[in-house]
Amino acid sequence: MLTLLIKDNYVKELQNGYPLILKDATENEDTAIEEGTLVQLIDKQGQYIATGYYGVQNKGIGWVLTRKENEQIDAAFFAKKIHDAVTRRESFFDAEDTTAFRVFNGEGDGVGGLTIDFFNGFYMVSWYSEGIYAFREAIYTALAEVVNARGVYEKKRFHTNGQYVEQDDYVSGEKGEFPIIVQENGMNYAVDLNDGAMTGIFLDQRNVRKALRDSYAAGKTVLNTFSYTGAFSVAAALGGAVKTTSVDLAKRSLAKTIEQFSVNAIDYEAQDIKVMNVFDYFSYAARHQLTFDVVVLDPPSFARTKKMTFSTAKDYPKLLKDALAITAENGVIIASTNNASFNMKKFKTFIDKAFKDAKKRYKILEQHQLPEDFQVPHNYPEFNYLKVVFIQVL
Repeated sequence: MLTLLIKDNYVKELQNGYPLILKDATENEDTAIEEGTLVQLIDKQGQYIATGYYGVQNKGIGWVLTRKENEQIDAAFFAKKIHDAVTRRESFFDAEDTTAFRVFNGEGDGVGGLTIDFFNGFYMVSWYSEGIYAFREAIYTALAEVVNARGVYEKKRFHTNGQYVEQDDYVSGEKGEFPIIVQENGMNYAVDLNDGAMTGIFLDQRNVRKALRDSYAAGKTVLNTFSYTGAFSVAAALGGAVKTTSVDLAKRSLAKTIEQFSVNAIDYEAQDIKVMNVFDYFSYAARHQLTFDVVVLDPPSFARTKKMTFSTAKDYPKLLKDALAITAENGVIIASTNNASFNMKKFKTFIDKAFKDAKKRYKILEQHQLPEDFQVPHNYPEFNYLKVVFIQVL
């Protein structure tokens, strides 16, 4: 085990439960450390603070695993963490109308860099650094001890900048006949656990889709931008929307969206599915004087096309302004971002700026952050990356 000396101004935070080992927090900055190395954090007096592992991810160089000096980091350690996480989600396992949710949410459940999702009996493990991947055998042994999985798949997300590493994602157990159908609040979604980085649904938006279906869709026209596989469009259609329009630049979004409508017995030909750049669609809709009662804005944090680069931290007010131009009177914009670099308060300043620039007034109807299964470390709201605001245009 390697010893890392922690700078004075970071000691208290780590002692109080902060889970991330920041690059700036250590005195041994220049030491070459192998990913997956266990590290003991100490202060300048040589006093023990915590034990973690070295694994570069986003802003950090590793995560704290325990604050008990003599605790062993082995399969039994991970089994206890997974068991505790599963116990906390008993109500999800018992739910009759939901069969897809997060079982283990990284640092929120005590092991940063690792998430485990449940899809109708199958488990999908995502690894966010080579460091945590070094514990693969112990973690898979632990998982097998705690849960009875039909099959296990994995996603390696530690290529440059946290990108997905191409591979066959099958790990063990039954091989899935994909797509498998999962339920979410009684809605059907087709998922494929062995088709690149994505599965077909973002589980963190479950409560938002439910709110759209139950409270905002009936009798309305709904525009779903950056629609991916059309999950929001399905929720809107099942909530009684007159018509949905799904817009995404990815070629495969067309087939995937048709599939999601079909597994819900919705006539996809009665819906609009456009494969085009969302910003081009805004111009097209404005030219043709199209307006929508509900507009869903859930862009990727960062996107690059031939013509432009989009970053939520910089361009969200403009995106909102473009959406405003085609939102009907008293319409609702569901503004969402999963960019972890700013908080809800900052996100609301983007909303305010967009409406001021457009000389329009608004009312916030409801807001959401991560759902209950996406456990976040106590006292550290910055790990709650999802921000969703339902805005009524006055």
